Amino acid sequence: MGIFSSTLKPKTTNAKKQIFILSGQSNMAGRGGVRIDIGVWNGLVPYECQPDPSKIRRLNANLNWETAHVPLHADIDITKTCGVGPGMSFANAIKDHITGVIHLVPCAVGGTAISQWAKGEKLYENMVWRAKAAVKKGGEIKAMLWYQGGNDTTSIEKATSYKTNMENLIHNIRSDLGLPSLPIIQVAVESCFVPELLPIVREAQKSINLPNVICIDSLGLALKHDNLHLTTGAQVKLGHMFADAYLTNFVEPFAHVVGGEFTSCYNCCC
Repeated sequence: MGIFSSTLKPKTTNAKKQIFILSGQSNMAGRGGVRIDIGVWNGLVPYECQPDPSKIRRLNANLNWETAHVPLHADIDITKTCGVGPGMSFANAIKDHITGVIHLVPCAVGGTAISQWAKGEKLYENMVWRAKAAVKKGGEIKAMLWYQGGNDTTSIEKATSYKTNMENLIHNIRSDLGLPSLPIIQVAVESCFVPELLPIVREAQKSINLPNVICIDSLGLALKHDNLHLTTGAQVKLGHMFADAYLTNFVEPFAHVVGGEFTSCYNCCC
């Protein structure tokens, strides 16, 4: 299972909010268990994604905290049908290894390109607005989990500008939230629209070299018949990959610190 199955004694949980932003497009919003052709979710929730009212909360569309449950993005990605994403398996995997209660802030919207997440655009500003609302009553934003890129394989212009756009997003979100070292864990995408352009986007994602930016690789995770969306099982595995990356790089006693900075390389992508 990885880092989160360690035999080390878990830290004591208290009421401190540990806030995580979940953002990107459809595979973050969750399409596990969804029949895309008819827009119906089968309602099956894996064991690893079960709710835990005492330890895992979510910020709903009305900016109220509630017990987190699948589908996390049902009231955020409202024009699509949402199912299982990586958020709940991530939260369940780290909950006994951090101090505090996990508070998830869903922001992902399916079918979006990186340009739609530029500063000033509706999706970006809504993400910042929700993140700021999450900390108003206390707590700390611990990381942003980002899974996006498939829609940038639709043209050579989008693919070749991906790295610059993603780096701008990282700088902007850190600046606007006043968190210059905010940990960001992104996914090197596997699914695409134009296969010839996929390597360009993947290389852009893997080559970002900024402090506290981690890249995990979705290559090899099972896709549904549409070859775009992860299966339910793959979403669970991705959540565990996010958890490994977060614990390994940003949580003592798991984290490795080199020269005063957290390591910026996760073995799934290097």
